[in-house]
Amino acid sequence: MKTHTKIMIKAFLIAGLVYAGVMEGYHYFRGHDFEIWRFLLNFFLFGFIMSLIARYHHLRQLRSE
Repeated sequence: MKTHTKIMIKAFLIAGLVYAGVMEGYHYFRGHDFEIWRFLLNFFLFGFIMSLIARYHHLRQLRSE
C-alpha cells in the first residue's frame, strides 16, 4: 500500500470520527436525539475532505524535498 493511501485512510478515519463524535455530542447535550444519518454524513463528508487535504500536503512536502 502506498504512503499516500495510508495517510488518506488515517486522516479519513481519525478526522471523520472525531468530528462526527463531537458534533453528535453537541447535538445530544442540546437536547436532540442521536441520529445515525447525521453522524454518518458528518463522518463521511468531513473525513473525505480532510483526507484530500492530508494527501495534498503530503505530496506537496514530497515535491519540496
